[in-house]
Amino acid sequence: MPAAAVEQIAEKVFSHQRISTDDALHLFQHTNLNELASLANFRRQHQAPGGTVGYVIGRILNYTNVCWVRCRFCAFYRVPGHEEGYTLSDEEILHKVRDTVEKGGVEILFQGGLNPKLKIDYYENIFGKILAAYPTVILHALSPAEIIYIAHISKLSLRDCLVRLKKAGLHSIPGAGGEILVDRVRKIIAPYKDTTEEWLNCMRTAADLGIRSTASMMFGHVETFEDRVEHLSRIRDLQDECQPFRAFITWSFQPEDTNLPIPHKASAFDYLRTVAVSRIFLDNIANLQVSFLTQGPKTAQIALGYGANDFGSVMIEENVVSAAGSKHIVNAEEFERLIRDAGYLPVRRNTRYEPVAV
Repeated sequence: MPAAAVEQIAEKVFSHQRISTDDALHLFQHTNLNELASLANFRRQHQAPGGTVGYVIGRILNYTNVCWVRCRFCAFYRVPGHEEGYTLSDEEILHKVRDTVEKGGVEILFQGGLNPKLKIDYYENIFGKILAAYPTVILHALSPAEIIYIAHISKLSLRDCLVRLKKAGLHSIPGAGGEILVDRVRKIIAPYKDTTEEWLNCMRTAADLGIRSTASMMFGHVETFEDRVEHLSRIRDLQDECQPFRAFITWSFQPEDTNLPIPHKASAFDYLRTVAVSRIFLDNIANLQVSFLTQGPKTAQIALGYGANDFGSVMIEENVVSAAGSKHIVNAEEFERLIRDAGYLPVRRNTRYEPVAV
């Protein structure tokens, strides 16, 4: 990348201007990580000033692994009728929530597969039971793909489905299922899943109802740099439109035990570059979260110097990414040690990115 081009982009960043999609593509092709880190950290201090790094204590509660969609990148799902398929009982779910609360957890990331047997009444019932027993728990629940499917099999409009889920206790929506918001890519890695516009419209409709969410990007499979930039552009445009996103998280594809063969996994270099470019480009999203679960502690620490300001969740339990071979799960004390060792002050938070007492 020519030095003149980097200087022009840097001038935009240091004067608090928005960079273009062409600028972002140039940065993805740039190989000087130190220069990217400098720009990303400047942007980070403008959007999330100070030396603190947030984290939350939560549990990914995978209530079912039954899913008919057969995403090629997923090692977790089992098709309907498979002997290894499961749906947790209400009692098992409530036990896991109780265990989370007893361990200081405030967030239940309630996610599973697209299970044809589970319609809107299932979610209304289980959300009601969770919040009746544990009213302080935040339900960060259901990906857009799940919500779109629940609406479909329950013969509801998307809006009516979200209204009922919110009334039942849905607080916010995780950004799962975004993968890469380019339909050409989605047809390769998840041909039966929702389209780009369907995913965006779910987040748009939820925002209109007061349900906030996060955005994410899974890279390092069949996408190009141009696809990554298009994905980021769609996220930024929707944030401009209706401010649905509290945070952005990116991680590299974990190919182990999936049906999506790739020549090699994305490197730590590529991850750090992607974190930095995401922070520089997404000038309207305050929080950029590392993917501790997929990248591990060392790379997560380094990513704090590439524009990230959040360490994500201390996972009391997680099954989806672990099914693909990644098992980086540690406790809150280790999270805080890693953050301090990297030169930052750890702050425990909730799903709304509000500090909570320890």
